[in-house]
Amino acid sequence: MHPLARRAFLEKAAWAATATSLPRWAWSNPPALATNPFALGIASGDPTPDGVVLWTRLLPTGPAAAQSALTVHWELADDAGFRQIVQRGQVQALPEWGHSIHVELQGLKPDRWYHYRFQTGGATSAAGRTRTAPALGDLPARLRVAFASCQRWEHGHYAAWSHVVADAPDLVLFLGDYIYEYASPKETTGLARVHTLRAAQALADYRDRYALHKSDPLLQAAHAACPWSTTWDDHEVQNDYAGELGRDGDAAAFTAMRLAGWQAFYEHMPLRAASLARGIGALQVYRSLAWGRLAQLHLLDARQFRQWQACRKPGSSGASGVQPDDCPALADPTRTLLGAAQEHWLNQRLAEGAASLGGAAPHWSVIAQQTLFSPRHYPSGKRSTDTWDGYPAARGRLLQSLQRHPQRNTVLLGGDIHQNYVCKVLADPERASAPVIASEFCGTSISSRSGTSQDKVDAIVRHNPHVLLARCDERGYGLADITPQRWTTTLRAVDDPLRADSGAHTLARFVVEDGAPGPRRDL
Repeated sequence: MHPLARRAFLEKAAWAATATSLPRWAWSNPPALATNPFALGIASGDPTPDGVVLWTRLLPTGPAAAQSALTVHWELADDAGFRQIVQRGQVQALPEWGHSIHVELQGLKPDRWYHYRFQTGGATSAAGRTRTAPALGDLPARLRVAFASCQRWEHGHYAAWSHVVADAPDLVLFLGDYIYEYASPKETTGLARVHTLRAAQALADYRDRYALHKSDPLLQAAHAACPWSTTWDDHEVQNDYAGELGRDGDAAAFTAMRLAGWQAFYEHMPLRAASLARGIGALQVYRSLAWGRLAQLHLLDARQFRQWQACRKPGSSGASGVQPDDCPALADPTRTLLGAAQEHWLNQRLAEGAASLGGAAPHWSVIAQQTLFSPRHYPSGKRSTDTWDGYPAARGRLLQSLQRHPQRNTVLLGGDIHQNYVCKVLADPERASAPVIASEFCGTSISSRSGTSQDKVDAIVRHNPHVLLARCDERGYGLADITPQRWTTTLRAVDDPLRADSGAHTLARFVVEDGAPGPRRDL
């Protein structure tokens, strides 16, 4: 079969999977869910000056409804009581898309908060709060962004999200690993909770996994509190997958798995229809969002286009560290993490920002991506192969782009490694005396454990003078308060990830001053 025909066949096979009346995680308690088709909550995302995306996914009751298109009504109001309706409409929730809906609003006022809700049959969803971005030419006084990643169900409760809600951000940036594809481990000692789902492979599996995570009331509350902009990492499909390659070496089987994972991601995130422009098999996740002249947010996709990790053995369950002298592929100048098209796109966005420095340039250029950008020189000499350390030529090209197209201020955000890192981004990552050209904040996980010890992390810090903070023992999120004059990152950590009602504390606070690259510790 021709490769293109085979891909089309696999996409149709993935789409052919239909939603069940209730996901498998809910079979233990169907009566409550049977009366609430909105049991997975609501969300909004990707705000523009005149619009935003509204999202929900229905859980139909009964086999007939599960196979049918269902009509959903939506309302947007100026007030929480829905007495001042701004817009309303209806949309069809289709079974081939898991009864998810994505309503793209237009014609709204910039820099405004709104309230929204959905209705179907006799049921009404919870009400959510969302907002538009400022007008493109405006310079708002502030923007508060929460950034987070990595929320494995078994490793901890989602108490962090209740504290995000209390912090009242304007926007949440979720940087990957919204779900984990694993089955729960047989040894459950020390886990916060477990589930009975198998390791995800097919579309129904991924839908069930998202339904499991979205059943959490604290996560639902965070989605309802403000708009989110989301990107993915590996666990939305399979640990450490790279582009078109999974660990088992069966290209056809992995293609079907990846299509299923990607479709489920789209079904459960407040993404625009434009992300489907090239089909579900080439889901468009990288994009830019403007917050007036205060910030330009570039969300990257570091999974779909990356090459296989250097010197990783086929069939291995994950990428490991390597000694550079034993792995010549690591230094291959053609290796890419983002893919040529995305590298070109990002270079163009940076060029546009640099070209407008005299007028409408953003004060803060934000590169939000999945993992740690700055190097970690381990005492052993090993290099990680799944972070940017595994793609040094690609990192070099991005650093060169930032130097060719200097932004007013550049901040990189990341996740993935389940550790807090704060770094000065150097023009030459292998030369400690190189100029500082940007700041980096790599956040820890919402719940996923780090798998290392603080002693080992402290040893890394001693070998890396550009690293200002590194902590592996905390779970939580980052909070960025952005003004025209200053960027302040507050690293927030929960007291006990095994408690859903855990308190939280501030681990550290760093400041970046306008025109002075590099974080400065403030607390």
